[in-house]
Amino acid sequence: MPSAHESNGALGDLVDPELPTSTYVLEPEVVAPLVARIVTSHDAGTHRSTFPFTGAPLASFPLSSADDVASAVARARAAQRSWAHVPVRERAAVLDRLGVLVLDHQSEILDLIQMESGKARRSAFEEVGDVAQVTRHYSLRGPRYLADRREPGLMPVFTGVRVHRRPVGVVGVITAWNYPLTLALADAVPALLAGNAVVLKPDPQTTLSALWVAEQLEEAGLPADLFAVVAGGGEVGVALVDHVDHVAFTGSTATGRTVGARAGGRLIGATLELGGKNPLYVAADADLASTVRGAVRACFSSSGQLCLSVERLVVHEAVAGEFLARFVAAVKDLRLGPGLDYSADVGSLVSQAQLDRVTRHVDDALARGARALAGGVHRADVGPLFYAPTVLDNVPPDALCVTEETFGPVVSVTRVASDDEAVRVMNDSDHGLNASIWSTDVARARRLAARVEAGTVVINDGYGSAWGSVAAPMGGFNASGQGRRHGREAVEAMTEAQTVAVQRGARFGVSLDSLYAIGGERPSRVVTAGLRAMRRLRLP
Repeated sequence: MPSAHESNGALGDLVDPELPTSTYVLEPEVVAPLVARIVTSHDAGTHRSTFPFTGAPLASFPLSSADDVASAVARARAAQRSWAHVPVRERAAVLDRLGVLVLDHQSEILDLIQMESGKARRSAFEEVGDVAQVTRHYSLRGPRYLADRREPGLMPVFTGVRVHRRPVGVVGVITAWNYPLTLALADAVPALLAGNAVVLKPDPQTTLSALWVAEQLEEAGLPADLFAVVAGGGEVGVALVDHVDHVAFTGSTATGRTVGARAGGRLIGATLELGGKNPLYVAADADLASTVRGAVRACFSSSGQLCLSVERLVVHEAVAGEFLARFVAAVKDLRLGPGLDYSADVGSLVSQAQLDRVTRHVDDALARGARALAGGVHRADVGPLFYAPTVLDNVPPDALCVTEETFGPVVSVTRVASDDEAVRVMNDSDHGLNASIWSTDVARARRLAARVEAGTVVINDGYGSAWGSVAAPMGGFNASGQGRRHGREAVEAMTEAQTVAVQRGARFGVSLDSLYAIGGERPSRVVTAGLRAMRRLRLP
């Protein structure tokens, strides 16, 4: 799906400060094939998304009603019954083809991601690489995750036990706007692999990217109705939770609590990836050159609009002066820009609401005595929603940027005198999603990591090594979430375990029923002797 002006990697005439608000960046006829995929009866109104780089209208599309959600889930449930019986390797092959299509058509989705989210193209490419990695992993390892598992039986030799994984049915996926391609598929891929259907509700701002995903899944060979997209806000999300068999939600902690409570009321599973206030510790022995490069990316990729993004720099006082001098210089060298190419390091914030939040947090910190070592200004000269990458020092503990998640290009600095103090500072948060430790002594860093209260801890990297290792689970402690995505854990969350036990010895008179038919105390003595023997032989 080409953009209206065939950008081919350059924004060109789309970035025009005089662009009239009545002109759509994407022509309606270009958007129409995507919009036609929304499950809608056209009686719930419309939504108009905007282009963050300029503020101009991007696209208009119809919203879904609660009845539309119910219809999408019903059709998905009907299609899922057949899909569950498709051999798992055939389901995996569809996902493998999807990964190839995303790589082959990356210029299309990169344009859409930038147009909807405002992020720089190199940050957008992270999503393409992520989807290629996730689909490859599940197409190769997924059949093993779903294979029947043999377990020891009650009576050795005579009892056979197998555990099967069965799909839950229909998985509802509710995603945020910050990673529209990654989040559309991070939970959907293992769900589809496991034999489920998926109904996706993206954020209204990034609905086109989700519809592009639906288009590619169809091209990859996914049968009709197994992946549906409903469009709208919170009321559509509520309706989705009320109809599906498992919900996977990515978003704020406050909304996640509501989703989790509603899912719990229906006794369905919920996978929740929520907010983070992620720390990065620069130890006294860190290699400063590599640490600076990694910290800049960890703090400002996607303009800081990333749940794994670092918002707290914890720096050992022995290297604080030199590290901050290098880090601040590197931050000031970052290039802001609105191009649909690789010319910019940092893109735009996604909305006026995000700009207001970032501005409020920075202004509050400065008013309380903090000092801006870099940034601290709205870069309206670049575009309406650009904010300079900001480094704040001497931030008091009651500042908003300390007590709340900023979700923007802002990081605060705390100096510590020891590793023990660093761990205390890193754990001083209600959140626990991701943490980063930089040290040349990896064994020591591992020991520190074991003391950090976070779902992932990355040594000598910001977040990519953990997120990209998709065989390993990803998720948060405390207010940062519930459950895990990636790896075997994601598949198990979207399936039910069924145990089938076969008693082979019944026809030979070897069974609990035949034993207890003897009556009296003898069965208890026999079972006791057997249990003692199993302990001596260390049989599981």
